Amino acid sequence: MAFDWPILHWIQNTLTSPPMDSFMVFVTRLGNMGFFWILSALLLMSQKKYRKQAVLLLLALLAGQFLNNLVIKNLVQRSRPCWLDPTVRLLIDVPKDFSFPSGHSMSSAIGAAMMTWTDRRLGLVAIPLAVLIVFSRLYLYVHFPTDVLAGVVVGLSIAFAAIYLARKYGKNKPQASSERN
Repeated sequence: MAFDWPILHWIQNTLTSPPMDSFMVFVTRLGNMGFFWILSALLLMSQKKYRKQAVLLLLALLAGQFLNNLVIKNLVQRSRPCWLDPTVRLLIDVPKDFSFPSGHSMSSAIGAAMMTWTDRRLGLVAIPLAVLIVFSRLYLYVHFPTDVLAGVVVGLSIAFAAIYLARKYGKNKPQASSERN
């Protein structure tokens, strides 16, 4: 897209600094392989009232990894900005898989949406962290803005589908008024 490069260059020319470099590397590592979101699901599993939502979060993340990383990325085969413009010094290892859509963004969208659905208070932490993880991918010059946008759209679609299915087929769904009598 025409606006991808200007946004990446603006970030590189305006926002980079040694403290931000370190912070963004830390933040992006939280999103590696869905680490933070898997850890969150495992912690939620330890509480009986959140166990079903935690399992659903893990299943949604697994579905996302399959759809995003094994299907879409291999169909689109978009090069990463760091492959096309090696003049920017990378702060992390050069990713070997394709760029579109962003897996970090996809798993962060799934995690934030599912955790917010589980308990809105969890969303107060999950949503800002997801935004930071998504932004870190641009800051670190490994994704285009359209990659992260597509990752968020894929992730939210998977999360909303999982929530819809849980509500429709879950054992604890509310009964219709005609079934109560």
